[in-house]
Amino acid sequence: MTKEARYDIVAIGNAIVDVIAQADDAFLEEEQLNKGAMTLIDADRAKQLYSDMGTAREVSGGSASNTLAGASILGRQCALIAQVANDQLGEVFSHDIRATGIDFDVPPIGEQPPTGRCLILVTPDAQRTMNTFLGASQLLSPASVDTKLIASGAILYLEGYLWDAEEPKAAMAQAIDIAREHGRKVAFTLSDGFCVERHRNEFIALIQDGKLDILFANEAEIKSLCETEDFDAAVEQTAKQIETLIVTRSEKGAIAVHQGESCSVSAERVGKVVDTTGAGDLFAAGFLSGYIEQRSIEDCLTIGAIAAAEVISHYGARPEADLRALVKQRLG
Repeated sequence: MTKEARYDIVAIGNAIVDVIAQADDAFLEEEQLNKGAMTLIDADRAKQLYSDMGTAREVSGGSASNTLAGASILGRQCALIAQVANDQLGEVFSHDIRATGIDFDVPPIGEQPPTGRCLILVTPDAQRTMNTFLGASQLLSPASVDTKLIASGAILYLEGYLWDAEEPKAAMAQAIDIAREHGRKVAFTLSDGFCVERHRNEFIALIQDGKLDILFANEAEIKSLCETEDFDAAVEQTAKQIETLIVTRSEKGAIAVHQGESCSVSAERVGKVVDTTGAGDLFAAGFLSGYIEQRSIEDCLTIGAIAAAEVISHYGARPEADLRALVKQRLG
């Protein structure tokens, strides 16, 4: 952590509890689900799909929350701004995030709408199909953005998923302005290809207006952002407009372009890919952890790859192994 900052990372994101179950492609077709994507659903659809799912396990999730969990395990000091309801899932989420060592002080709202949940169907090929009911998350207001908290974080981390609702969008825009006013870095993850399609022009404006310093994307998202199937062209076009661009490419590894200099790493070996939920979130955790430590961009990418490999080796989007030990074993 830098001397001036109390926190390494302050994040704004969805407060979501993941409900994870196994399913086959036939079930996805029957339910008319978009395999491998995240789809926003309403309360009625969430209730119906939950009743149709098989045996499930509940694990606290949310993209930015997953990233903070990984970063905290890697030794970073983190704080989260997110909204839960005063209900059982809200208590579960709050307990889990604090137990990971993350400061989380946003008070819950009433019981309605309930705490958000993401119904995740994992197919035998380890692909995850996510159906998200935002619930209380979409009521995160600008009033929840503590100026002192944002100013005390070396990096402000934002997730694109939260851009769908007007109040959280306003909260993030306000936080960006506070962070820039105090000379803090702003990192943003595009989150999902469908998310990019919904908000492409706004995301491009954030980049072109110099609001972001660090951008995370996967291969599909960066091509969608630039509306091209040419991966190299998409990377080149975007990297010219931002200080640091990181693009993950699943089994093909990841690349980063930092101040015009390009670097790439291979994916870490995994005995068996069980569930890809949270792979991008944990990659961001690893990269930002290395970035805070002022490691080389190659090392940052490698730490990201290590964290992502760990999380896809089991169900759920939170690490189960000692990431710091894995990094030390790999990089010393």
